[in-house]
Amino acid sequence: MSYGIVLEFEGVGEDAYWSANKRLGIDTDARTGYPDGLLVHAAGPTASGWIVVEVWDERSSQERFMAERLGAALQAEGLPAPSRVTDSELVNAQALG
Repeated sequence: MSYGIVLEFEGVGEDAYWSANKRLGIDTDARTGYPDGLLVHAAGPTASGWIVVEVWDERSSQERFMAERLGAALQAEGLPAPSRVTDSELVNAQALG
């Protein structure tokens, strides 16, 4: 079953987002460096910071990425942990286009 997660970051902006991606080795143009199991990734500004919306093949893939890569990258960039996390075991997930 697919797993969805929404990460909200207070006071974080676009420059910090791209810096974290660079530290993670993610190249959005070449579509390389993404973690195993990630199916959909979307990110953008909010009124108070930054939001990341992801769909994963399963919860354990996202948890592994958070533990092995993302947490360390956020810390190295001096970025806060998400201020709010909402997640769900999805009953339907489709990438249309």
